[in-house]
Amino acid sequence: MLLFTVFGSFWLEIVLKIGVLRRVKRLVISIFPVSIFFLIWDAYAISQGHWYFDQEQILGIFGPFDIPLEEFLFFTIIPIAAIMTIEAVRTVNKHWKVGDE
Repeated sequence: MLLFTVFGSFWLEIVLKIGVLRRVKRLVISIFPVSIFFLIWDAYAISQGHWYFDQEQILGIFGPFDIPLEEFLFFTIIPIAAIMTIEAVRTVNKHWKVGDE
């Protein structure tokens, strides 16, 4: 699913020249705080037994607090794809404003 998201959205960077990946600091400021919140939530849910990951559907690589690599990638790739989509719409429709102009 993550690869599908990459192929479905990241082409916008090249074709429409939206420049999202060139603004790394902006991406980090946008994604990091929310990702940390949800990763803490995941860690808590895993430690309490409320949340688990099917061993058959993950690579088996775990980061801190027994959170699988795929979860870390999810909280990075999905927001980047969303930002790319918003920037692509802004590129195509120059009159659409989102508030950071």
